[in-house]
Amino acid sequence: MAERSFYRLFCCCCYEDQAEKSPLISDTLLYFDREVKRRRAEEANLWNEPQDVSHTERDDDRDLYNLLQKRARTRRGSEGYRRLSFDISAHRQVRKDVLDRWKVLLENMGFSKEADALLAVNSNTSYKSLRSPAEARRLLSTLAQESSIFEQQTVPPERYLFVLDRLIVLDIATEFVSIAKRFYPPETLDSSEKESVEPRPAVLVSSGFEEPEAEDRDEESVEVDEENFMVNLLE
Repeated sequence: MAERSFYRLFCCCCYEDQAEKSPLISDTLLYFDREVKRRRAEEANLWNEPQDVSHTERDDDRDLYNLLQKRARTRRGSEGYRRLSFDISAHRQVRKDVLDRWKVLLENMGFSKEADALLAVNSNTSYKSLRSPAEARRLLSTLAQESSIFEQQTVPPERYLFVLDRLIVLDIATEFVSIAKRFYPPETLDSSEKESVEPRPAVLVSSGFEEPEAEDRDEESVEVDEENFMVNLLE
């Protein structure tokens, strides 16, 4: 006890250093926690323009952004909140359907383990990282005009420019576009014709099978993250 008291009296500098370091560690962990939540919110919304941090350059991005912003100001559990959540889910589903088509094709090409990494795009993805931007842009335009992989969207999502650039590096971009045109032909074809050429695994492959309770918990967690995300954007 005497020795401990001695250090407390004459080595105050040690205790002061520890007190100063604690907030630094806490702030660092808090920063990474916010960053993880921000990325989860972005991924859940599947923004079209990765570099558009305001998410207002494209009409569909602006619509989803406004819905999220409005829901953040609405009382949770109210009828208005549930209605907004339904509209948000509808917007997300359209984007998720497109993402799932890309994932199905990559898995059919033998890239099951790499599909998620190849399709991962967020606001930190830089245009400077593109190796072949002109070729990737050309292939993106071809997919939009000669396939239905983007459904009825007149302007293809910019996020897939980065995906195609990665496929160019792997030397499979041209093959991917060829398969996409075959499996997802233009909407001018009858639905029966389209189903006849669509890959069989496409019906079976999904992002994962989860029990309903787990999905409800995940959805609630994402909604909380989104509200924090929207508040940070507004600030």
